[in-house]
Amino acid sequence: MIRTSQQAIHVSGKIDYENAEQYYQLGLKEIQNLNQFPLVVDLSELKHGSTLALAVLVRWLRQTPDAQGLAFKAVPLKMMKIIQSCHLEHDLKLI
Repeated sequence: MIRTSQQAIHVSGKIDYENAEQYYQLGLKEIQNLNQFPLVVDLSELKHGSTLALAVLVRWLRQTPDAQGLAFKAVPLKMMKIIQSCHLEHDLKLI
């Protein structure tokens, strides 16, 4: 689900309607605990890059200083296409 290591939050599994709030709350807790920015959000183990998953990530981002405290790594292809179609690639830090 969510684990942290070395200033990174690792997201795994699938974010869906049944668990989106749980992912949000767990990630928010980790962001608040680490409290050193920028943080890397590693999505390499995320099974499905949906609009719902992207919404959870954006909610996390809003909880960081100036809504700029997260950098997203290994963004799934489907999520990247959503980001590009919404013209968010300049608003999100992608690595």
